[in-house]
Amino acid sequence: MAVNQAETGDGRRLTRRGQETRQRIVAAAAELMFENGVAETTLEDIRSAAGVSGSQVYHYFEDKQALVRAVIDHQADVVLDAQGDQLDHLDTVPGLRAWRDFIVEHQRQLGCRGGCPIGALGAEVAETDAAARVAAARALRRWEGRIRAGLQTMHARGGLPAGTDPEQLALATLAALQGGLLMAQLERDTRPLEAALDAMLD
Repeated sequence: MAVNQAETGDGRRLTRRGQETRQRIVAAAAELMFENGVAETTLEDIRSAAGVSGSQVYHYFEDKQALVRAVIDHQADVVLDAQGDQLDHLDTVPGLRAWRDFIVEHQRQLGCRGGCPIGALGAEVAETDAAARVAAARALRRWEGRIRAGLQTMHARGGLPAGTDPEQLALATLAALQGGLLMAQLERDTRPLEAALDAMLD
């Protein structure tokens, strides 16, 4: 569940119906921002896509910046949930390669459009919204943590050289993934992504 998903903009707890409405707004905003970017997505666009009134949007979010932060948390949940089965098995080389294949195939299905939902949002707001930048960094740390957990287990079993630092390796792997996703998006080709991940796994 995303941070503060069960609260309104002023911190009041939500009913189940309220939570569903809030989530519908966030999901609509996430789709529009992924397709069009944050700057090109207006609250009116989101209101229309979610099928809610303007007053409902402001009931759950004090401003667009608050909604952007909720979208970042939502995208982190979506990304990690989609990769859940693979992320749970990163403690073996076959498991790592299955994760690599899953990510590459997902990008093929998308036509290499959109890049990373977390990274793209973070890059767009990093210099204009400090709170959103921190939210995106926190989301990437969650992803890194899942990678690190698998590598630490592998290291504890002796599956990695004794001098390997699983934390640094996890960070480098995620950094390579982010760079590969960006290049794949720009080139509309999965080869940069494959090269980046294969180099890390090798």
